[in-house]
Amino acid sequence: MPAEGSCNNLSAEEDAKTEQNLPLLLEECVKEKVSWKEVLKKKMVKNCSCSTARVKSQIMDSFPIVKWLPRYRFKDWIIGDAMSGLIVGILLVPQSIAYSLLAGQDPIYGLYTSFFANIIYALLGTSRHISVGMFGVLCLLVGQVVDRELILAGYSSDTNQTTLGNVDNSTGPICDRSCYAIMVGATLTFTAGVYQVLLGLLQIGFVSVFLSDSLLSGFATGASLTILTSQIKYFLGLHLPRVQGWGSLIKTWISLFKNLGHTNLCDLITSLVCLLVLVPAKELNNRFKAKLKAPIPFELFVVIAATLASHFGHFKDTYGSDIAGTIPTGFMPPQSPNYSFIPNIAVDALSIAIVGFAITVSLSEMFAKKHGYIVNPNQELNAIGNCNIISSFFHCFTVSAALTKTLVKESTGCQTQVSGLVTALVLLLVMLVIAPVFYSLQKCVLAVIIVVNLRGALRKFGDIPQMWRVNRVDTVIWLLTMATSALVNTELGLLVGVVASAFCVLGRTQFAQALQLGQAGDRELFEDIASYKGLQTQPDVAVFRYEAPIYYANQSLFKKSLYRNVGLDPLKEKAKQRKLEKQRNQKQNREDQKQEMDVSTNVNLLQHSSFHTLVIDCSPVLFLDTAGVNALKEVFKDYKELGINVLLAQCNTSVIDSLRRGDYYDKKKGTKDIQFHTIGEAILYGQSLKSQNGNCDTSV
Repeated sequence: MPAEGSCNNLSAEEDAKTEQNLPLLLEECVKEKVSWKEVLKKKMVKNCSCSTARVKSQIMDSFPIVKWLPRYRFKDWIIGDAMSGLIVGILLVPQSIAYSLLAGQDPIYGLYTSFFANIIYALLGTSRHISVGMFGVLCLLVGQVVDRELILAGYSSDTNQTTLGNVDNSTGPICDRSCYAIMVGATLTFTAGVYQVLLGLLQIGFVSVFLSDSLLSGFATGASLTILTSQIKYFLGLHLPRVQGWGSLIKTWISLFKNLGHTNLCDLITSLVCLLVLVPAKELNNRFKAKLKAPIPFELFVVIAATLASHFGHFKDTYGSDIAGTIPTGFMPPQSPNYSFIPNIAVDALSIAIVGFAITVSLSEMFAKKHGYIVNPNQELNAIGNCNIISSFFHCFTVSAALTKTLVKESTGCQTQVSGLVTALVLLLVMLVIAPVFYSLQKCVLAVIIVVNLRGALRKFGDIPQMWRVNRVDTVIWLLTMATSALVNTELGLLVGVVASAFCVLGRTQFAQALQLGQAGDRELFEDIASYKGLQTQPDVAVFRYEAPIYYANQSLFKKSLYRNVGLDPLKEKAKQRKLEKQRNQKQNREDQKQEMDVSTNVNLLQHSSFHTLVIDCSPVLFLDTAGVNALKEVFKDYKELGINVLLAQCNTSVIDSLRRGDYYDKKKGTKDIQFHTIGEAILYGQSLKSQNGNCDTSV
């Protein structure tokens, strides 16, 4: 054992070498500390100040049409806007009537909904291309709530019923089934709109990023299966109530098979003929959309032909077919929602608000990115929320952006929301003049239109193998969301998808890769030894990387992964040495033998390892919480007791701040506040320390 003087000299030499290998020092910028009170005060002054410029800016932000309409290039844009508005308006006529059936409403209310939505969004929306109106999933959700409330109010499943069941009418006039249904639908729409406007005022538009594409796609596909199932009864001409509660899809199919004997052959034949026409026609439109200036409105042709056939063939009187019935012209007087319904539908309205917002924002951002402009998610929330709130006073139900109509709108030359105003004019003409013509239109034809428009969502089943090859986690989320939406409950499917996505993100940090790194030649490049050949490990230095943040949920897994990869668990090693020391103490009694044993124990404690320095690459570590800092403290302490130095390399500023606030750097405990900006710097510094067996103990 060297003398005390020689040990001091050796320590001085090592300190000199260590100083030479200190890493590059970067001068940190001094961050001005601002109290939360000052930040809050500035935001309050900014948002609550009242000036002419502020008022003008607020009006222009709230009504984007004020910005773009004065700059409208009439000669360049009017033809494209007029053409796209006209075509979308023609397509909306049969679809509005059809989707009102899905929402449990009379056909005229579907026309009202499309009319008012296009006008209001043109005034308030920031997207130039999306078409706002009825969306199949939302109509399904609205229809489920409407049917539930009708049953609770005492109405039977017969859509032709005009008298109330067991309903207390002391608070207002008696209304028939249609009146009660639109009252529920309008109140539901109003409540969903209030939710959306509140989210916009609270600047929560950013939450759309948490609804992944796989989640929304799975939800839409699952809901499409439910929509398809709900329309089969119209194909067959069966009078069946809509099944409520969980497992409605399976229960509906069971009910359909039980009632197959009551199929109306006229409705069945009409449905098959319409399917045989519309499916190939839609495929032709898709195949030749690049050559066609506008899609051919086959749906409108089918509706006209089916209406004429039903009228002159007397299908209702002769065969008992269900028809659309009387569609009044003009507008009904505005009516406020029935606020007494809100407690019963508040939860349903929240899920509808979230779905409508997510669809609208995702579509608006997609087309804005494609055409090189910016949309404001919070203003989109305000726009779609006001579409629902204002239109609810005019006998309308919930709206959002609609993908198929938006694609048609974009492909036919749309430049601005002037096209939406043209669409509203087309619908106005229909409501004032043409609507009664569709009196004899069979409901089975409307059901066919709905089902044919589900083709895009249902085709996702064919993409499952490709999705599985690309990303299995996203595919699992898609399958889970789809299955829950279809087989259990539509709203629950959205919640399950969100929870599953959150757990998948959490799970990825739980099963993060833990790698032992090697160097590629003389370059500053360190990669996983198990993934690449020819990488060199450093003598007496182990380099480790954990590819995830270190926080309360995975800090124990981080330590286990570290110990397993470097091949040394300090806790087990110390326990082994304590056990060995205890055994030797029992056998040896003399003082000199005990001292000899202590020396040999220290030697054993330090000779077990092939490295004296452990470098942890922190570049993938995005953040640390208190548990993460404590985990690094424990790692440093445990390895230091074995004579092994622990160095952290490539920490970002957030991690460095967390380490400092958590008192990781403490000179008394041997942890110096030295930042290693590369792994190579940390290795050189560690090699200069030379905390090897047999040397004097040095602390870092």
